[in-house]
Amino acid sequence: MEVTRDVILDLLPLYLAEEASADTRALVEAHLSEDRDLARLAQQWRQRLPAQPPAPLRRDAEAQAFLEAKRLLVAKTIGLAAVAVAFIIGMTAVIGALYYLPGR
Repeated sequence: MEVTRDVILDLLPLYLAEEASADTRALVEAHLSEDRDLARLAQQWRQRLPAQPPAPLRRDAEAQAFLEAKRLLVAKTIGLAAVAVAFIIGMTAVIGALYYLPGR
């Protein structure tokens, strides 16, 4: 089977992200050495890749983010429960007022 330019284009993102196997890297590099236009395109793509993400400022940044998310979730749950209780009390008052209306 012939390895076409389309196959290399499919493999190029893996190659540029350095996630391709050694055999795939060798295949892409061999093809890029023969296809100068595609090699130029690969170089342009490589230059546009973002830099590595910065390391967290604190070692426990992930744990702190998790705890903050958990705290917000608990606060929202308590707020929703308070709204539900207020609704039930209000509806009970309205139904009671309607039931005990004078002239009934």
